[in-house]
Amino acid sequence: MEKEAGPTAAGVRFDDPWYEASAAGWDEEGGRDGATGPGGPRPAPGVAEIYLEVHRSEAFREVRRRYRRFVVPAALAFLLWYLAYVVAATTAPGLMARPVAGAVNVAMVAGLGQFLTTFLLTWAYARHARLRRDRAALDLRWSTQELTRGLTEQRSGGSER
Repeated sequence: MEKEAGPTAAGVRFDDPWYEASAAGWDEEGGRDGATGPGGPRPAPGVAEIYLEVHRSEAFREVRRRYRRFVVPAALAFLLWYLAYVVAATTAPGLMARPVAGAVNVAMVAGLGQFLTTFLLTWAYARHARLRRDRAALDLRWSTQELTRGLTEQRSGGSER
């Protein structure tokens, strides 16, 4: 009887800490191949614990806090600006039809303003991410990879390189 193939790509097996082992029946007492999962031994339980610990860390919470501090007000402001445009177009057609310069009216200027604010908001988001979150997120990613690499090396008895 052959083993089922696990999650692989080009013959390389990936240890996914979020793999739902219980759904496949690999973690059940007396389950298929006992302590082995699809494609080989199951990932060390410490890998999932590392990710959960990072998720609970103050550094991760700070990255998420900085993200929310920008995104929530920006999205709310843009949504209100868009709704104001739609409401003005439907409730004040005289105002929106008022000419600004030649054939250009208030509605056209406000509509172009929607595009402009979209581009400005995108630029502001990218700048905020670059200046306030990217370094901290990369530091978290690096430390998480180092911790999981250490567990992998311990489990295999040496370097996997």
